[in-house]
Amino acid sequence: MRGSRLMRLFGLLVALIVLAAACGGDDPSSEDSTDTTDEVSDEPILIGASLPLSGDFSEPGKGVQNGYEVWKEHVNASGGLLGRPVELVIRDDASDPNTVVADYERLITVDQVDLLFGPFSSFLTIPSSEVAEKYEMVFVEPAGSAPDVFNRGLQYLFYASTAVAQDQGNYWAEWVVSLPEGERPTTAAYPIVDDPFAGAAADGIREILEAGGIETVYREIYPPEQTNFGPIAAKIADSEAEIVVGGTIFEDAVGLVRSMQELDYQPKAVFLNTAPATTPGFKDALGDAVEGIYGPSSWASSLTTPGNAEFVETYTEMFGSEPAEDAAQGYTTGQVMAAAVEAVGSTDDQDAIRDYLRANSFETIEGTLSFDDTGAPSGGGYIILQYQDGEIVYLLPEDVATGTPVYPKPEW
Repeated sequence: MRGSRLMRLFGLLVALIVLAAACGGDDPSSEDSTDTTDEVSDEPILIGASLPLSGDFSEPGKGVQNGYEVWKEHVNASGGLLGRPVELVIRDDASDPNTVVADYERLITVDQVDLLFGPFSSFLTIPSSEVAEKYEMVFVEPAGSAPDVFNRGLQYLFYASTAVAQDQGNYWAEWVVSLPEGERPTTAAYPIVDDPFAGAAADGIREILEAGGIETVYREIYPPEQTNFGPIAAKIADSEAEIVVGGTIFEDAVGLVRSMQELDYQPKAVFLNTAPATTPGFKDALGDAVEGIYGPSSWASSLTTPGNAEFVETYTEMFGSEPAEDAAQGYTTGQVMAAAVEAVGSTDDQDAIRDYLRANSFETIEGTLSFDDTGAPSGGGYIILQYQDGEIVYLLPEDVATGTPVYPKPEW
């Protein structure tokens, strides 16, 4: 058991000894003893998280925070977790890996939180999960799905979503290669931000497309601080790629689309990671240029999964708009953690919580989740969306579809 938990338990033991002495050995069922027990049970469960509320990942980071807040609202309205109210302790890591490490150190050793939720992005999940591992605390995270998240032998990490990075575009890539000859594109371009998630997501699609005979005519990795996408868009246009698959986050996706639009480069399809599901931010940033763009999403507002309608309703009441994928991933993180804690009956036995997570499946607003020995989910792909007439339409898989693909996409 980690040191901070031992100190809390030791402090509680001392308090109980002092209380027993003060009561003079009264019957434990007496009114005084009952009142003391109620006071202990009323102490909130502290859940700590660091999120990128500023910096490059701030748009999706705020979405995850909102999802955590809706989950807290629902849990407390239904009597709390283990009968105790839940409080969130959230710090802003400014999208910086050094800051996120310091934040989780502080959450564990200074704030002495009872449970941990993860940050946004593989870029921040990789270093922060090492902190949780050091203190042997379960780390359920909403948005870290790159291969390097899972290949380090961590025992306390769990990704609360439906597919890892390299599988998230599977349904779309398989649909593209299934198009009839003459409609199927023959060439593709892959602009990719230097991020462990983005690269894996784009290359997962590339492997399927190449296996289906679609030639890669451009692939370039650009730095996270890239702001001028004109030269990159020019190279893509010069390659005459028929489709573009962007390994993107958010700001870079917006910059890339604007630059392609300025060049009047007209690909038949544009698939971008993360950004299209970030609503309303993506549409607000691009306006009519969103038309026809594809993207993956772990969640859809139209899903009939248990609790999804209530999640959408509460989120809309709290924040004035319907939720996006990032908020749903935050909410799902809370659902998974709560189910394990309630089953174990304690927040102190982190090993028991870990073992329960690994051995069971969980009903969430994203669907039924389960985890392998690395903490990765057992899933086949993300839902595929497309902007049509300025609105999101879900295309694949067929059992969640609200429309059919528009291909080729409308011109900018």
